[in-house]
Parts: sequence; C-alpha cells; structure tokens
Amino acid sequence: MPNSSTPAPTSAAARSSLLTPHRRLFTPYRHLFALPGTRAFTAGNLMARLPMGMFGVSAVVMIAGARGSYALAGAVTATGLAATAVTAPWVARLVDRYGQARIAVPATVCAVLGSLALVLCVRYDAPDWTLFAAYAATATTPNTGGMSRARWTHLLKSDPAALHTANSFEQAADELCFMLGPVLAAFLTGTFFPEAGTLVGAVLLLTGILLFAAQRSTEPPPRPRTPARAPLRAPGMPAQLAVCLAMGAVFGAMEVVTVAFADDRGHRSAAGVALGLQAAGSCVAGLVYGVVRPAGPAERRLPWCVAAMTVLMTLPLLAATLTGSLLVLSAALLVAGTATAPTMVTNMTLVQRRSPEGRLNEGMTLAVTGLLGGIACGSATGGWVVEHVSATAGYGVPVTAAALALLISPTVGRWRPRTATDFPAGPR
Repeated sequence: MPNSSTPAPTSAAARSSLLTPHRRLFTPYRHLFALPGTRAFTAGNLMARLPMGMFGVSAVVMIAGARGSYALAGAVTATGLAATAVTAPWVARLVDRYGQARIAVPATVCAVLGSLALVLCVRYDAPDWTLFAAYAATATTPNTGGMSRARWTHLLKSDPAALHTANSFEQAADELCFMLGPVLAAFLTGTFFPEAGTLVGAVLLLTGILLFAAQRSTEPPPRPRTPARAPLRAPGMPAQLAVCLAMGAVFGAMEVVTVAFADDRGHRSAAGVALGLQAAGSCVAGLVYGVVRPAGPAERRLPWCVAAMTVLMTLPLLAATLTGSLLVLSAALLVAGTATAPTMVTNMTLVQRRSPEGRLNEGMTLAVTGLLGGIACGSATGGWVVEHVSATAGYGVPVTAAALALLISPTVGRWRPRTATDFPAGPR
C-alpha cells in the first residue's frame, strides 16, 4: 500500500501548468527542435536568409556612392525585383521537381556570381547597363524561407498544431532577418567599404545554402512528374495572391514613408530604428502566436487578422498627424507590427494547404512573389504621396492597402480545403 504522504503523479497537462509562463512559451519550440536534423537545417537556412535583408540596402549604398545617383540605384534594385518575380516561381518549380539540394546550390552559385559581377562593375566604372544585367542575375536566389517551410510541412504533416508553431517560428525568423539585415548592411558599408555589404551577404548566402542542402534527411522527396495543376490555378489561390499583393503594399509604403518622415525631422538615420521596432513587434507576436491554438479554420481567421492589421495600421497615421513626434511614431510602429506575423502565418498556412501536392515550393514562392510585387507598388505609391503631398499623408497609403486586403480576404474563404478544421481537438 503506497504511503499516503507520497505525492500523486501529475499528468502532462498538470506538469505544463506548473511551468513558469516563460517556460510554457518556449516548450512547443523545444519540441520542434528535438526532431532529428531540424536544428541543422534551420541554422543553415537562417544564415542564408539573413542576406535577403542586406542585398537591397548594400546595392543602393554601393551604386549611389559610386555613381552619385539614387535614381540609378533604385532603378537597378527595381529591375532585380522584377527579374525575381519572373524567375523565382520557375526556380521553385525545379526545386519541387528535382529536390532542394540539386537545384538550390547551383541556383545560389549563379546568384552569388551576379553579386560579384555587380561589385566588379561598380568598382571598375562599367557602363550603367551592366549594373542592371548583373543585379538581374541575382534573381536565381532560391526562396530559402519557402524551402524551410516545405521541410516543416514534410516532417509535421500528421501534426497540424506543431506545424502551426513551425510556421510561426518561420515568420518570426523572417522578421528577425529583415530587421537585422539592413542594420548589418549599413554597418558594413559605413565602417569598411561600400562593397562590403554585398560581399559579406554573398558569402553568408552561399555558406548557408551549402549547410542547408547538406541536411538530406529532412529534405522533402522530389516529385519528378506530378499530374497536379499549377498552384496559380488551384481553387482560391488567385484571391490568396491578391491578398499577398495588398499586404506587400502595406510593407513597401510603410518603409518609404517612415524614411521620409524621419528625414523631414532631421533624423533620417533613426528611420532604421523605427522600422526595426515594427519588425520586433511582429517577431514577438509571431513567437507568441506559435504557442496558442487559434480557433476555427484559417479561412475564417484570415479576415479577422487582416481587420486587426488594418486597425493597428491607423496608429502610425494618427501618431504622425496628431503629434509629429518620431518617438511617438516609433511606439505606434511597435504596436502596429504585432498584427503582421499572425496575419502572415495565417496567410502562409492557407497557401501551404492550397498548393497542389508536389508543388509546395512553387506555391509558396508565388505568395512571396505577390508580396514582392506589392512592396514595389507600395514603395512607388508611398513615394509619390510623400513627394506630392507630405510624409504625414503618406501613412494613409499602408492603411488604404490594408483596407484593400480586408475587402479581398473574405473571398478567400469561399474555397475550403478538404480538412474541416486546422487543429483537431485533443491535447497538444
């Protein structure tokens, strides 16, 4: 007969409730990275993903410094963005068909050679057209975030709750890389020499992809011949991509307008800090969102997430209009950023579920292409409003773009995937 003083064993749920809030927050992530091979491929992918936030800033600083023209620098980077929109889905299709390691490595080598060619063209004063050609070659850079999400989808296909946590982590990683990338690029180009940001970014990209591709145990199997329809023709995908386009416009406009607002007040260098706070808010929100279990299907959650994003995007507009203070604006951006990650996680979850079997990388790359196209449109629109009206009025552009995404988002729910719910009942 057991001693009455012996404490009764506690259940897993009871043990979880005894953990501190901070330990409960990170428990699902510890479970993710307990899976064999996940730490290794994540480390390589993060190293390869960091340069995505470095290349644009590095190219602008390098070209504008050498040629004395921000217009030329902007045109070159815009050309690279357009080339990426055309090339990225094709590269992703090859990744799905032949495997990540087989395609990602040569595609990255091509992109790195393009970056090195750009450095040489700038350094040796080559004709302007060579800058466009060199930077366009970098469009073969594979979608590193999409490949990482594809691995999680492959590993966690029977555990939707864990996949939600993985998607949240990936979104937080995106925000972290795009927050640190421009800061690192600015430090390298300002401290050493103008080409340092591009060179370091190229080394990080190639090294990270080689480490990522070497983790073959977690790589999804290639689908050489899949009868599945193209992701663009999948039910609900056109509306999904329209939402991506509108959300991209939010991000592109916010960046340009914030730089202009800070410049008007004589603190242009502080714009990076303000935008970094927005990314930090999104990063923290993404990690927290990964440990909660959202109720209902993602199709129904998406309009609510976009609605929250639209409401919070009015905070920077109000801060700029009512106070004109960069400090207050920075606080508003921090709060506004908390809506970004939950919206993007929900959106990418739908993209993953709607992409035909065997064409997941292509589907996710189409979503990223939509975001990039929106960023370009938002940047152009925000810049026009800043130049012709005012920087303060420019904050109306991201609010308008978010409202447009809100109008489109309910149409996404008209096409329901086969699964009735995202997260089945039962303990996690």
